[in-house]
Amino acid sequence: MIKYVIKRILLMLMVFMIIISMCFVLVKLLPDKPAEQFGKDMELIKMRRELLGYNKPLIQQYFIFVQRSLLGMDWGISETLYPMSDVWGKFMEKMPATVIVNLYTMIFSVPLGLMFGIYAALKKNKWQDHVISTAVMVFVSVPSYVYAFLIQYWLCFKWKIFPPQMDAGYDYLSWSMFKSMVPAILALGFGTIAGLTRYVRAELTEVLTSDYLLLARTKGLSRAQTTVRHALRNAMVPVFPMILGEFIGIMSGSLIIEGIFGIPGVGPLYVGAVGTTPPDYNFFMLLTAFYTIIGLTSGIVVDLSYGFIDPRIRMGSKK
Repeated sequence: MIKYVIKRILLMLMVFMIIISMCFVLVKLLPDKPAEQFGKDMELIKMRRELLGYNKPLIQQYFIFVQRSLLGMDWGISETLYPMSDVWGKFMEKMPATVIVNLYTMIFSVPLGLMFGIYAALKKNKWQDHVISTAVMVFVSVPSYVYAFLIQYWLCFKWKIFPPQMDAGYDYLSWSMFKSMVPAILALGFGTIAGLTRYVRAELTEVLTSDYLLLARTKGLSRAQTTVRHALRNAMVPVFPMILGEFIGIMSGSLIIEGIFGIPGVGPLYVGAVGTTPPDYNFFMLLTAFYTIIGLTSGIVVDLSYGFIDPRIRMGSKK
């Protein structure tokens, strides 16, 4: 187990360095537009770039980047998005909003996804199952930003139940702040509920038709007893790691949703770093590293969680 974990971590670091190196090279290959057309002092920019080593050969710039940013955690300052602001400090300032919205989304979507999935499996091939399965296909197929626009139009503008944008400030636990986050939570949660419902239904349906459950029924256990004691426990083994994956997926997929509802999180920061003219390279590299490490770490966490949930599973075993 320990050897497997070490091997996965080393592979993760190797993939991480490959991705970051490719992004670094591609960023450096972009054309360097004159700063004067953006109303900036070219002399100051040249002096700062000379100080940071941006005028050196590409290979030297790469080693400077690895030493300063990846090892020293000094990601520099913003040039266009938040001029003269510390990139790491601004990133940490934006992180709580993204995390709290994703936590609220999981608290809202996971119980509903489990409930609908279990109910659909118990009502297999009945009208309740057909209704839930049809709704699941619709919500899985439609992108989350479509829900966002519909929620914003109906709940925020038409019926005026929720504000269209998140409240300003940092009091994320207040009722007013939570109410302003509800539209974003709904937009992010619909897809998660649908995906979890489909997965739980498929797993539980397979377990309910297995031979050992039929044997338990013949020994006198009721359907409710066999479902609760045996079926749900075995069906949840692959479901709980999926919940971890869903949380990671929401964090990396809320870029557009955060921008639509004005959430001051990491998502708009990433989009803004790419969309500014010229792009803010320091923000881009930091956020690319952040989302890359989240995606790679989630794979390891999900794999290891199987072994903790079901002790019969041994990671890395050849037999």
